[in-house]
Amino acid sequence: MKRVAVDLHYLPNLEFFAAIAGADEILVFPEDIYQRQSFLNRTQIRLANKVETLSVPVQGRRPKIPIEDVLIDYSQKWQAIHLRGIQSAYGKAPFFEYFFPYFESVISLKPERLWDLNWEMLTICLKLLQSPVKLVKSKSDNDLNEVIDIRAQIVPKTSFSGRSYYNPVVYGQLFGLDFEPDLSVVDLLFCEGPAAKNIILKSVKKQ
Repeated sequence: MKRVAVDLHYLPNLEFFAAIAGADEILVFPEDIYQRQSFLNRTQIRLANKVETLSVPVQGRRPKIPIEDVLIDYSQKWQAIHLRGIQSAYGKAPFFEYFFPYFESVISLKPERLWDLNWEMLTICLKLLQSPVKLVKSKSDNDLNEVIDIRAQIVPKTSFSGRSYYNPVVYGQLFGLDFEPDLSVVDLLFCEGPAAKNIILKSVKKQ
């Protein structure tokens, strides 16, 4: 059985899914400490003229807080910004009308905690990718023998090209002449639909 320990990212990028490809279980850790400047609360989509980062604002700046205790800041109108951004980016994509309601429904529910938002989003992404992998909550102090632990490895400050998980496979994007790799998985889902799963499998970097 292949088991992979991961951080619970917000609408994860393609490197994340290449890294868990073929896993039977992915383990996530609500007690792990929240890291700022990470993919825990941000993702990237492609607009007509640029790559846009969508960030979920969180309350407070307290250090060393478990991610399960991080509260979303609804005083900022991030929901409207994210939904409008996704619609602007992918409203004309072939599979937008089929998949967008899944993501819209989670954001509209206004989950209180970042953990719950990310859990629901990842669950939807795995469903739309037709992935049979099991998503499991784990304790931070559990024995992780025979587990591939990639936590804290996929981070915004360094490129995927320096890691051993993702080798971009070109697919049809809506904007621009040049292919933009490693965006949020929603880019691939909206553009390629059922073909997304095979594209991810082909993008797994050969060891």
